[in-house]
Amino acid sequence: MPVNLKGRSFLTLKDFTPDEIRYMLNLAADLKAKKRAGIRGNLLAGKNIVLLFEKTSTRTRCAFEVAAYDEGANVTFLDSKSSQMGKKETMVDTAKVLGRFYDGIEYRGYDQKVVEGLAANAGVPVWNGLTDVDHPTQALADILTLMENTKKPLSKCKLVFCGDTRNNVAYCLMYICAKLGIHYVGWGPKELAPAADVVEYCREVGKETGAVVQYGEDKELLKGADALYTDIWASMGEKDKIPERVKLLTPYRVTGEVLKATENPDCIFLHCLPSFHDFDTTMAASQKELGYDIREVTDEVFLSPNSKVFDEAENRMHTIKAVMVATIGNV
Repeated sequence: MPVNLKGRSFLTLKDFTPDEIRYMLNLAADLKAKKRAGIRGNLLAGKNIVLLFEKTSTRTRCAFEVAAYDEGANVTFLDSKSSQMGKKETMVDTAKVLGRFYDGIEYRGYDQKVVEGLAANAGVPVWNGLTDVDHPTQALADILTLMENTKKPLSKCKLVFCGDTRNNVAYCLMYICAKLGIHYVGWGPKELAPAADVVEYCREVGKETGAVVQYGEDKELLKGADALYTDIWASMGEKDKIPERVKLLTPYRVTGEVLKATENPDCIFLHCLPSFHDFDTTMAASQKELGYDIREVTDEVFLSPNSKVFDEAENRMHTIKAVMVATIGNV
């Protein structure tokens, strides 16, 4: 049966079947090939898109804007300073207004309930550009990158997330791995273990798809990994948690030794970016002066041939384009 996502919102990968996710990944690959061939598209011609950003971003904003322009759409960007949402106007009222102006709405912020509320009231597709508990466009880009770098079927692949295994990126990866039958491992301290309900959901899905979901502190879990993934140890607004996170997560820093522990020379390294892999940022340098090494990965890995982080960053654009084309495109 053909996949039709027209008019659907993209809030979490939990809302999509394995076939629908594979459709978006294959569409992204096709759109990537089209762009590489220099073909300017019109699949979003005449469409108007608004980007609502309560959290700052480099890749998400640029990916949505360039993807939209590539296929002929118009884009409006609104950050927290240029929107009245939540201040002088309720989220519900904002959704109803923007839904009259635009064909699609992207939201990047904090509470998942906000993006769900926008979708419930806008009357047009809403896309989740990141919330505190999910980051579905990132997961699509991650798996597209894995597809490009392995000869195995995804159902034979193993992905290990290293570090804080209950953050939003770890969760979205658990969801997509469960849906696609990928062996998922969260390797990190028990203090930062994933929520029981998230693990239970993914394991239930895995009963249908063959996915295995594990987490723990044992380094043996790294063996056979096709991809190692990590994220920064403290997100925006969590600066006060840095001392505790450094203490908990230093043993899970992705180093050359950790990469070798996979026993797979073809294992790739992935990261959603930005990354602290050296001390050349003001944040990393200032924390080093305070005695804290906040690097979640070393340059030995980040700059190695195994690292596919910049391919992965580019794939944000292609997978986001696929989401928009699939849900509001002229197809």
